[in-house]
Amino acid sequence: QVQLVESGGNLVQAGGSLRLSCAASGSIFSIDAMGWYRQAPEKQRELVATITRGGTTNYADSVKGRFTISRDNAKNTVYLQMNSLKPEDTAVYYCNAKVRVAPWRLDDYWGQGTQVTVSS
Repeated sequence: QVQLVESGGNLVQAGGSLRLSCAASGSIFSIDAMGWYRQAPEKQRELVATITRGGTTNYADSVKGRFTISRDNAKNTVYLQMNSLKPEDTAVYYCNAKVRVAPWRLDDYWGQGTQVTVSS
């Protein structure tokens, strides 16, 4: 019923920048919070950044000061601007959204992921 599609992943040199986008579509009443998570090979998925509908943000310590999360509520889209990229940022990045298909129902949705590779 609800789909999340990520884009923007790529190969980039250390110190470079990338901008990820994630658009939600389907039967959406509203979206409470959106976020980005990442998973490196043989590692658990970890939180990168989240943002509420009102714009309150939360970042992992490892990306604070380098990444910026933002959203466009009219487009049901969340972005992740990644600057000063490091090889340890290499991972598949997943978009997450807490979606209300009705005012009383809140569900988690995930995108398929987009690969970010940072070369040293």
